Amino acid sequence: MTVTASGPLPDRPYDVAVVGAGVVGCAIARALAHHPRLRIALIEAQDDVGQGTSKANTAILHTGFDAAPGSLESRLVREGARRLAAYAAESGIPVERTGALLIAWDEEQLAALPRLAEKAGRNAYPAARTLGPAELYAREPHLGPGALGALHIPDESVVCPWTTTLAYATQAVRSGVHLHLGCRVTGASRYEDMHVLDTTRGPLRARRLVNAAGLHADTLDRALGRHDFTVTPRRGQLLVFDRFARDLVRHILLPVPTALGKGVLVAPTVHGNVLLGPTAEDLHDKRATHSTADGLAALRTQGRRILPALLQEEVTAVYAGLRAATEHDDYRITAHPAQGYVTVGGIRSTGLTASLAIAAHVVGLLTETGLDPGPERAPEPVRMPDLGAVGPRPCERADLVAADPAYGTLVCPCERVSRGEIRDALASTIPPRSLDGLRRRTRARAGRCQGDFCGAAVRALFEGAAW
Repeated sequence: MTVTASGPLPDRPYDVAVVGAGVVGCAIARALAHHPRLRIALIEAQDDVGQGTSKANTAILHTGFDAAPGSLESRLVREGARRLAAYAAESGIPVERTGALLIAWDEEQLAALPRLAEKAGRNAYPAARTLGPAELYAREPHLGPGALGALHIPDESVVCPWTTTLAYATQAVRSGVHLHLGCRVTGASRYEDMHVLDTTRGPLRARRLVNAAGLHADTLDRALGRHDFTVTPRRGQLLVFDRFARDLVRHILLPVPTALGKGVLVAPTVHGNVLLGPTAEDLHDKRATHSTADGLAALRTQGRRILPALLQEEVTAVYAGLRAATEHDDYRITAHPAQGYVTVGGIRSTGLTASLAIAAHVVGLLTETGLDPGPERAPEPVRMPDLGAVGPRPCERADLVAADPAYGTLVCPCERVSRGEIRDALASTIPPRSLDGLRRRTRARAGRCQGDFCGAAVRALFEGAAW
C-alpha cells in the first residue's frame, strides 16, 4: 500500500492519474482500482483526502427529485443514490432516512409545489406528494408559524461525508492505487501520448488524466488548452447546533429552490447535531472558507422563521465550504479522446450522492479515450468506524471493551470517543496528518466543548506522547 506526503514522486509513468482526492476523485480512483492491471495515481494538493468541498457540505443523500429532467446530473444522482445507499450498508457508513419537507411560506411557493411534484415524477421519483398545513405541523410541531403546506420527499436521507470519502480512498489504496498527498499541480502539458504534471513534489507522468480538481478544475482544463467552463466559488456558511437540539426536527426542512441552489435548510445530521445553512455567496477567492458576521446573522434570521426554538440552543461549531459553481446548469463531465483526458467539473452539492455513479461514468469515458482497463476484480470490502449517533459507540459495547480495554477508556466524553478508536485511526490505511483529520475519523474534539476538555489528551495521543 502506497500513501506518500513528501519526497519525490515515482519516475515510472502511471496508466491513469486522478487529480483531486475529494469524494468524487476518491470514488473514481476506487472504480479504476477494480482493474488490477492498471497503475493508478491519486493526487491531492492538501494533506488529507476530502479536504475541500467534500468536508464542508450539508451531507444529504439526495433523491434527485429537483434536478433538471434529462440532465446528466439527474441520471447520475438517481443512480448514485442507489449505489451509495448499498455501499454505505456494506461499509458501515451511517445513513438516516429522515425524508425531506419542501416548505411553502407564501402563496407563490405553495403554487409551485405541484409543479415540483410533477418535476420529481419526470426525474423517476414518483413518491413526492403535497401536504396541507395540518399534516405538515403534525410532522414538524416545532416549525415556525405561517407555513401553508409542503412537498414531502420521503426518501431524502443524511449521510456521513467524511467516512464516505475515506472509505473510497481506503479501498483504492488497499487495491494498489498510489495516493500522493501534499502534491499540488502547478502545470500540465502533453508530449506525444504522455501527460506530464508539474507538482510541488516534482513531475508526474501518466498516459491518461482525470481532472477531478473541484474548485480548480477550470485552471487545470486551461493548462491543457480547454476553455469549456469557469468555476465560481460559491461559499456556503453553516451553523452546527448541539445535540440537545436534535429533538426539534424530524425531517430535512428545505425552502422552495432558486437558481442559486436549494437555499437555507435545517437538517439533522447522522452525528446527532442539527445544521442551519448554507448561505450562497458567489466569490472570486477560491480560498475564502472563512465565516462572516453578516453571513451568520442572515442564517440566524432565516432559522428563526423556520424553527424558532432552534435559535435558543447552543451552537457548537461554525464552518464554511466552497462549491464549484459554473455558468452551466449541469455537470461538466467530458472526454477528450485525442488528449487521453477526462474533465469532471461543475460537481456541486449533489456530488456526494452521485459520486459512485460519476466514477462508473468516468471509467466508461476513459475507455473511449483508448484505455484498455483489462480484467475487472472487485476490491476487498471495507468496514469503517461507525460515527453515527444512532448505534452504540465502541465504549458501549461490552464485547469490544472486554477484548480490548482501550475501547472503554474515554478520551472525548462529549462524543464518547475512546482511546482505542484514536489508536485505530492513527494506525489506519490513510492515517490523519492533523488534529482535524483525526476529528473527521473519530469525532474527537467535535462535540459540545469543541476540545476544551479533551484537547490536550487528544493532542498527546496524536503526537504519540501517551502510547
